Amino acid sequence: MGLIQIQTPRGQATLTAGVVPLLVELTGAKQIDRIDLRSRRTRTSTMDIQDERRRLLDAEGTDEYETVTGVRSEQDIYLDKVQNGKLYLAVFVSVLGPLSFGFVLGYSSPAIPDLITTNDDRVRLNDDQASWFGSIVTLGAAVGGLLGGWLVERIGRKLSLMFCSLPFVFGFAIITAAQNLWMLYVGRALTGLASGVTSLVVPVYISEIAHERVRGTMGSCVQLMVVTGICGAYVAGTYLGWRWLALCCSLPPTLLIVGMCFMPETPRYLLSQGKRREAEEALRFLRGPDAPVQWECARIEEACDHQGAGFKVSDLLEPCVYKPLAIGVLLMFFQQATGINAIMFYAENIFEDAHFDNRALGTVIVGLTQVFFTGIAALIMDRAGRKVLLCISGVAMTISAAVFGVFFHLTTGQHNNTSVRAMASGVEGSLGAGPEVDLAWLALASMGIFIAGFALGWGPIPWLVMSEIFPSNVKGFASAVCVLTNWGNAFIITKCFQDLLALLTNAGTFWLFSSMCAINVVFTIAFVPETKGKTLEQIQDNFRGTPAQ
Repeated sequence: MGLIQIQTPRGQATLTAGVVPLLVELTGAKQIDRIDLRSRRTRTSTMDIQDERRRLLDAEGTDEYETVTGVRSEQDIYLDKVQNGKLYLAVFVSVLGPLSFGFVLGYSSPAIPDLITTNDDRVRLNDDQASWFGSIVTLGAAVGGLLGGWLVERIGRKLSLMFCSLPFVFGFAIITAAQNLWMLYVGRALTGLASGVTSLVVPVYISEIAHERVRGTMGSCVQLMVVTGICGAYVAGTYLGWRWLALCCSLPPTLLIVGMCFMPETPRYLLSQGKRREAEEALRFLRGPDAPVQWECARIEEACDHQGAGFKVSDLLEPCVYKPLAIGVLLMFFQQATGINAIMFYAENIFEDAHFDNRALGTVIVGLTQVFFTGIAALIMDRAGRKVLLCISGVAMTISAAVFGVFFHLTTGQHNNTSVRAMASGVEGSLGAGPEVDLAWLALASMGIFIAGFALGWGPIPWLVMSEIFPSNVKGFASAVCVLTNWGNAFIITKCFQDLLALLTNAGTFWLFSSMCAINVVFTIAFVPETKGKTLEQIQDNFRGTPAQ
């Protein structure tokens, strides 16, 4: 039986839960000034957890000595009873959000050429307007990250996902019906806002419904669906005009809002609100009828008791908050500092110089490469671990970005941003007399290795780790800071890239990116925790400095 702390006129007292109704009846409610709201979650005491543990072991025919000596842990016994079918369904429905997000990012590539050459003067874009049409999404996403951090704590993970579908649908509808430039900008800003909310809420939702055996694979599906959406927009853009393409992009968020009506809220959020019965029902949906969900519910509830009711500024002084927050922010900073946007900037020119006359086909090939290697990362995430893949990814990007810099150094010595073909034609002049050297293959190979390396680690893993390392009571705030960092840096790097080329030269810019990738590897080895195979509670216990249970 749990304990409840009450405040009486003579001071604080601790009573068993069953005494409180009798006390209120005898003394009157006016004499009880305050009941601690957290008492709702203290119904599961240490005795209750031990009871659930004993029932789990008894059902399996295992004694406590075997679990202590490591023959079989109670966690393994529980997970052996879990059925993942409906968990996979919930994840599939939720990642329709990242799929929509990918369509937003990929939409500008086929749409901008159409809008530049359109005969309709009202929506025709010049180069500067096209730049804003592409980059305004990142500003909307930065705002969406802050909004998402507030929403997940106020209305929950499920309703936040349903809410973010609306700006997706409205934004693409406005673009479809656009009669002037401002309608195009508003539509892109709305879809960017929805993308920011999605990039925060979906990783949190998946991490809180998935158990530790599949959490890495399920969490990696976020980035997999983003790159699938990008590739889908590229492919659809080869056949559809910009209006029809916008209409096509509105289908995934429409399916998302319908599908989430039938999916559960996350058990951790329900328990943080004191809704144990609803949490058990959600776990029973996600884990199947044979799993003793009371055991997992008791474990999560105990963690909620330790973490407190909600975020307070003073929480930032706690090691279990400021350590993961620093790691999450730096992961997001380094993800953008790798130079992935710069590589994508040169992608079409590189394919052209490698004798791919169809630039649209080259863009599709880039998208398919991202999908393939992100899929591989998802399959091996829970076997290889997060740190190993981040290190492999960082090394591959370090080498390929450095080789990219060598390519630019050999092909031009000028401080400008000419096309790759123009730079390749200047090889003879920069190297002296002799036959012309075709180095387009070097740029093509470097780009392929870089994109594959990014998709294998630094693409999906920062979002996955962000969803795993924060305590429940600060998850909304901390995730919002991380998302703001990511999208803010994306906007700055995109808008300042031309100035960086002018200042450092093409070669110097890519050597800078290579250096940042090398720092990524050192940072990963020194500071990023391995979360493979651990429960969210065990991960947070490590930051807290207490032994994991």
